[in-house]
Amino acid sequence: MDRLYEIIEKHFGEIVGMILGLIFAILVVTLGFWKTIFVLACIVIGCYAGRLIDNKVDLKEFFDRFLPGGRM
Repeated sequence: MDRLYEIIEKHFGEIVGMILGLIFAILVVTLGFWKTIFVLACIVIGCYAGRLIDNKVDLKEFFDRFLPGGRM
């Protein structure tokens, strides 16, 4: 069992890459390429939004940097 942990620790990045590649391939086969890209884009955007919330970034201030300002 220790040998297995040693192999996983030594090749962790490769193992994660293979698993992500497998997931991507399954999604492409089942959903199609563009739907898979859309799903992955939604995941990345959600991850980024979650990171902003975890870091206690003021969302109003964040969006003010990217969206045109308007006075109400």
